[in-house]
Amino acid sequence: MGRIERVELTNMCMICDGSRVLVLERKKNWRGVTFPGGHVEPGESFVASVIREVREETGLEISDVRLCGIKQYVPEAGTEQYDRYIVLLYKANRFAGEIKSSEEGNVFWIERKELENHALPHGFDAMIRVFENDELTENYWVCHNHELNYTNC
Repeated sequence: MGRIERVELTNMCMICDGSRVLVLERKKNWRGVTFPGGHVEPGESFVASVIREVREETGLEISDVRLCGIKQYVPEAGTEQYDRYIVLLYKANRFAGEIKSSEEGNVFWIERKELENHALPHGFDAMIRVFENDELTENYWVCHNHELNYTNC
């Protein structure tokens, strides 16, 4: 087995304002709320990519962005265009501007404790533990024999 994999790089940012978090209610692919984020463009730095994605999706200009973990997904061999899907997980509590929705979906603030009352992507509950627990740095998903399993470490 070689050491080179086809990797898709993405990001996601948990933006906090006191006890509130900013969520994006997606319009494409599935319905529900998540944190803003998206793809890293070729040649773009990881931090620049999350700042750009947040600006495009929410209208906010975030600063003092901190990497807090990684989500990885390894699909069943040969089922995707990539061998590994990586989401760089960031947190920010400094921002400027006013929120505005985009073609990606509606953005709005909610109390963090209310997040679980909304439709969430599969596995979001496991991933959010990495955002919020300094002891965890990775949310690792692997699909084997059509069974999807994850570990947080």
